[in-house]
Amino acid sequence: MSGSSEQKVERTLVTPGDRLVEGEFRVLTPTTVYRVGTSYYSSVVGLLELNTQEKSLKVIPLEGFYYPRVGDVIIGIVSDVGLTSWELNIKAPFPGVLHAVDFLGRPVNPAKDNLKDFLDVGDVVIGKVEHFDRSRDPVISTKGKELGKVTEGALVEVSPVKIPRLVGKKGSMQSMIEVETRCKLVIGNNGRVLVRCENKQYEDIAVRAIRKIEVEAHVSGLTDRVKEFITLEKVKRGLIGVGERET
Repeated sequence: MSGSSEQKVERTLVTPGDRLVEGEFRVLTPTTVYRVGTSYYSSVVGLLELNTQEKSLKVIPLEGFYYPRVGDVIIGIVSDVGLTSWELNIKAPFPGVLHAVDFLGRPVNPAKDNLKDFLDVGDVVIGKVEHFDRSRDPVISTKGKELGKVTEGALVEVSPVKIPRLVGKKGSMQSMIEVETRCKLVIGNNGRVLVRCENKQYEDIAVRAIRKIEVEAHVSGLTDRVKEFITLEKVKRGLIGVGERET
């Protein structure tokens, strides 16, 4: 093969914020690379694969922390309470900021309002990343359907890089789990999943299924494997009989 037909692929270890390349490139992993002007940056610790001939690049994540993107659904845990805002642990290198005026829907008076009366350290909230850039911490909003304080359900921590596998193509994996367990899953892009079920046994099965997906994310045919796992768990617990299907 001649040198002109060989593809030159550079592989380099990169960290969040590292400038990868400048110019016009096709990004193959949009969740781990972001663009500012004509420059491309890594949003994760990972392995950069830069193809200079095809003008393409991708960053394969090596660690499972979360890098916020505007519009992401996140599940945060209150880590600090201020006078006019809360600080949220969102599994990112920096905290999320939830302003009281957003959460309460009205202005607050620090002299009269104690924010601990509404959200205290350890409380869980579902929100969306409203604003974020490299100069300030991400601003979280709880305005919207199904957003706000969490009052029930089991919270499951998974690696953020496994979230796409948990959702599945066009939501196929999530939908299958919800149908088979009769549970509702709220999946945060930041690697937290809220499992809401009326039946504790089904809740436990759903949590176990999520754990299985995290461990076996690389395995092909995973949706069928997880569905079979859920069925066997229901049989073991007497929720259905052998060979039966729920109606």
